[in-house]
Amino acid sequence: MTKILGTSLQAADQVALLRTLGLLLQIGLTTFAADTFGLSLQMAPLVLVFVLETLYLSLTLVLRKPLFAKESGLFIALVLDTLFWIAWLYFSGSATNAFISLLLLPIALAAVTLPIWAPWTLTGMSTLAYSLMIFTAPDAQMQHHGMDMSSHYLGMWFNFVISALVITTSVALIAKRMRRQDAQLAFMREGQLRQEQLLALGMASAQMAHQLATPLSTLRLLLDEVKEESAASQGAVSEMEAALGRCEHTLAELRLATESIRDRRQRRLLLGELVDELKQKTLLLMPQTALDWQISCSAAQLSELGVVTDMSLAPAIMALIENAARASSETCGEARVDIHIDAMPDAGQIYLQIRDYGPGIAPTLLPQLGTLLVESPKGLGVALLLSHASLERLGALLVLANHPQGGTVAQVRFTAQAGAAPWEQCESVARGDA
Repeated sequence: MTKILGTSLQAADQVALLRTLGLLLQIGLTTFAADTFGLSLQMAPLVLVFVLETLYLSLTLVLRKPLFAKESGLFIALVLDTLFWIAWLYFSGSATNAFISLLLLPIALAAVTLPIWAPWTLTGMSTLAYSLMIFTAPDAQMQHHGMDMSSHYLGMWFNFVISALVITTSVALIAKRMRRQDAQLAFMREGQLRQEQLLALGMASAQMAHQLATPLSTLRLLLDEVKEESAASQGAVSEMEAALGRCEHTLAELRLATESIRDRRQRRLLLGELVDELKQKTLLLMPQTALDWQISCSAAQLSELGVVTDMSLAPAIMALIENAARASSETCGEARVDIHIDAMPDAGQIYLQIRDYGPGIAPTLLPQLGTLLVESPKGLGVALLLSHASLERLGALLVLANHPQGGTVAQVRFTAQAGAAPWEQCESVARGDA
């Protein structure tokens, strides 16, 4: 159920305070102000109403926090409040009670805190009860010092109906708009927090990449010297050279990606080119990984469909493949990954699906991974966060789910670009004008 009072416990306390003041107001008017306001009291049923209402209010005060955390709980409480108000009004003057407008209080609370159906329901209940009281009242009750007051009481009824309708429509719509704006602001705050985290990660990555350049150059010189001086350990030297080459390749790509993102340079990448690039990178950077490529696209689709992207796309997808390979290796001892590519030109979509054979993701973590830094046994989810942000910036969507037969599926959904896309169009997409 939806939380209507948010996470603030103070809101539940405020509603409980208003309901307590309502009971005290009823008791005060009955005890001290009946003659002043001309209330016609029926004490026996009123005492019973006060006893029942006190017990009911005490129970709801104790249970107010779990009760008011759900729409149904607060609605039932306001319905019972309305019934107690109707009972008090009926036994203290019925339609001639000057405080008949207090029936608007539960309606106002429902309009502010609940969906629009709730105040309409309470308005219907209150209007029906007031109508029965005024149209079934005996003629003697409509007399005051020998004067016929039926027109006056009918005007009070009409005024009550108008007031209830105003609260139900205007106040409820304003409250709904404010709740929607609060939800949008919360979403924007989460997005801003995510961008701040990414900015901090980006700055740290740039600083570390700058710091890596010098030691990598030194290592390259030392490795060349070792190769010239010793031929006995060629195997170890070859492994060192491969690892060093991978570091240099990644550093070069980082520099290119930084320049591309800074200058907002985007290009149209054909689907076939994307597949070839991913295959080359996995062979170079992950030679021990067993990849099962399942390409459901036709040759024409591979050569015609494409995506508008920059240098950050391939690293984002490679991070997903690397995560999948690690999960499979830790679970079944083999770095096994399935990659499925499909296209739906009619829907304008390209799907890239990466499946691992790991233990899967806990359901509680699924909504958070990729959008927040989440602490888990495997780390903080930084790679997923960066991939998600990169794909989101390029107009793609990353969806994580657990596979029915085990493992995790990361599906990337691209917007397909069919036909020739001139450079100017890609530039406009990069600026957000298209």
